[in-house]
Amino acid sequence: MKAKLVHSVEIGPEVRHFVFEAGEVEALAFTPGQFVSFSDEVGGRKVTRAYSVASAPAGNRFELCLNRVKDGLFSPHLFKLQAGEAVEMQGPLGYFVPKRPFRDSVLVATGTGVAPFRAFLQDPVVLGDGAAVTLLMGARFEEGLLYRGEFERLAGEARGFRYLPTVTRPGVGWGGRTGRVQEHLEEALEGRREVDVYICGLKAMVNEVRAALKERGFERGQIIYEKYD
Repeated sequence: MKAKLVHSVEIGPEVRHFVFEAGEVEALAFTPGQFVSFSDEVGGRKVTRAYSVASAPAGNRFELCLNRVKDGLFSPHLFKLQAGEAVEMQGPLGYFVPKRPFRDSVLVATGTGVAPFRAFLQDPVVLGDGAAVTLLMGARFEEGLLYRGEFERLAGEARGFRYLPTVTRPGVGWGGRTGRVQEHLEEALEGRREVDVYICGLKAMVNEVRAALKERGFERGQIIYEKYD
């Protein structure tokens, strides 16, 4: 299947939001949290990479949130893609999806690891069944808090949703949380133990949050995670 670029826009330092159309289908069926696998010829050889979908199903369109990896093979190629150009696609695939039934949950993300959670939060099942959902989002700098305005609006409109952003290198005007997401885990949990925790980002963060949850008595089935490296 071909995925054709509709448009892309910069949303953070070396980060772009992409909108693609899946060819050959009127509606792309998938579950929020799944990923697509892209392939193309780069530097004379075929390269394949997997990327989490950053949107819920909507016709044959889907969205991605990608970081341009320094010295990477595929992300610079995608960043140069022009509207109307296409790459080979497989999927969506994967099991990093909201549980059914969905219950009170904490979503922990850093960087582009927020992509599947953006898809989660567009799923009517996640915020429509009365569950309390907290998104704990970390970045180095304020401008790295991807989709911040969107999540702030959602927190003001959706009952039961909290958005907790934190930065490790705050600027002069930053008045919010500082430090790593690990340092704000207890605030996100609010002392609760009967919740599910979904984690997405680089493996160091994921492993540390998992360890912290296990120390608090969380069971394996309550901790759902995806590593980006």
